[in-house]
Amino acid sequence: MPYADGDEQDVIDRLRASGRLVLSLVAIMDAEVVGHIAFSNALLSDSHDPWLALGPVSVTPNHQRSGIGSALINKGLEIIEKQGAPGCILTGNPDYYQRFGFKLAPDNVPANESELYFMVKAFTPTPPRGIFRFDEAFYYDL
Repeated sequence: MPYADGDEQDVIDRLRASGRLVLSLVAIMDAEVVGHIAFSNALLSDSHDPWLALGPVSVTPNHQRSGIGSALINKGLEIIEKQGAPGCILTGNPDYYQRFGFKLAPDNVPANESELYFMVKAFTPTPPRGIFRFDEAFYYDL
């Protein structure tokens, strides 16, 4: 998969095992799972607001570029906004994620992440202040 580290399934396993997988959506075609996205908690240094992180996003290779990933992302963002999240963060390709309203956020970049790929989508007019941190499941082995 493009932009994949190869450990996405391990991140999901760690999030599930810890009970910190907030939302998981799948796309099914012909009784086969062809896409999946996950949302987990994200911490903001100067706030207790319940921000969420999007990722990993996975679509089977033979179903990529068919709109499945976009549909999952749009639905997931709709759900978390309705649930009251102030916004969502991710590390990903800006050319892809800007279409969903994500913006580069160099002032909020977590340690060990690149400001070239760290993005934020706020659901409120107030931008986040502080440094974000992804769940530890993204960084540690089981």
